[in-house]
Parts: sequence; structure tokens; C-alpha cells
Amino acid sequence: MRYSGNIGNRVVDKKRILVILNLMILFDKVSKIYQKDWVALQDITFEIDKGEFAFICGSTGAGKTTLLKMIYKDEEPTRGAIRVLNQNLKDIRKREIPKFRRKIGVVFQDFKLLQDRTLEENVAFSLEVTDTPPREIRKKLMETLTYLRLSHKKYAFPYQLSGGEQQKVAIARALVRDPYILLADEPTGNLDAKSSEDITNILLDINYRGTTVLMATHSISLVKKMKKRMLRIENCRLVQDK
Repeated sequence: MRYSGNIGNRVVDKKRILVILNLMILFDKVSKIYQKDWVALQDITFEIDKGEFAFICGSTGAGKTTLLKMIYKDEEPTRGAIRVLNQNLKDIRKREIPKFRRKIGVVFQDFKLLQDRTLEENVAFSLEVTDTPPREIRKKLMETLTYLRLSHKKYAFPYQLSGGEQQKVAIARALVRDPYILLADEPTGNLDAKSSEDITNILLDINYRGTTVLMATHSISLVKKMKKRMLRIENCRLVQDK
């Protein structure tokens, strides 16, 4: 079936429209060059669909973090186009960036928790900066902490938590805003094997519940074990997508 759409008054394939609307992330020949001659990424092209779980793999310094930063507009591409949640990122104005980022959760390797605030306060802060009403904050906070089995430690400070627990707090902070996309930058890099498995299983369950997940890792063995899509970067280029 074909129908006449509003894209340039052309006849548009309905299936193609559905594919476009289903895309969460699109990189089209994206390159990132620092200081005129240091190439971080070159001609990167891929698509991530709604509800997908994919790994970005590569050694330290391969460009994984730079790629993730461009998705939530913390870095700008030197060349190429990026679409996230059906928005061309170059069209997003500076004052619109905070609103755009509310739709994306980010989990970092080093947690980035506020050391002078409790677990509960760290997670709540993610909602307070968006002017969420206090009643709604309490509701979402309890739901998220219960889901991640952290409610019994809500008054603990980061230094009183294990590495795995701190990473769960970081996930809770990203998850509490109900993001469409969850980006995880080496979330198991500083954890032992048991904690790494727990964090990976949490991310898989979050994905199962409908959130699109893109996780950067240097652990090829982890990716093979998970049997998920792998985008592998070497020498600044995307060399494998399977």
C-alpha cells in the first residue's frame, strides 16, 4: 500500500515511514576530528531501532565515549548527520538541549554521584532539576528504588555503598525519568565479575520493559555471552555490525 504523504509532496512508502518513526538513533557518515588533525571517529553509519539492545565495542580510546556523547549532544560531529528520537541534532538549539536530554538516560563508568548526598537524594536530584512536583518525585523514587532493590539503603551515602550498589544508584538516577533511550558507558568497567553480571542483567531487563539500550564496553567476551548486536570500532571506523 502507498499513500501520498507530506514529505516534499512525494508519494511515500508507508513501510518506510514506519521504519523512520521506529528509529531511535541514526548516524549517517559521522566523523569527529579534534584539534584539526586528531581523528576520533570517521564515517560512522548505523541505525538503532526502538526497543533494541546493542553494544558499542572497541579498545580503550577507540571512540566509544565520543560516540555516546554525540548522541546526547555533549559533543558535536565534525561531519555527517545524527538523528535521535526523530530529531536532527543540528536543529536543536542550545536552550532546547536540557529538554532533549530528559528523554535520554546516561550511566557512566565512574558513577558521577554527589558524595555529600544520600542515595535517595542523588536519585531525586535527577527529577528536581526538571521541576517535577514533590509528590511525583516521591512516587517515582519509591518505584525505581524498589525495582532496583535499593530502598533499604536509601539513606546511605555513596561511600557506604559497594561499587555495584553505586552503579545501581547511577542507573536509578537515569531510569527515574522514564527515558526512551538508556546509554551506558562502560558501566561494568570498575566492577568485579558478580557485580558486572548483576548490572548487565538489570540493563537487559530495562530493555525487556521497552527502553532502547546502547552500552559501550571493551569486553568482547561479555558481548558474546549476551548474544546481542555488536557494533565494533577499530582505528576510528565501524568495522563490524552483527
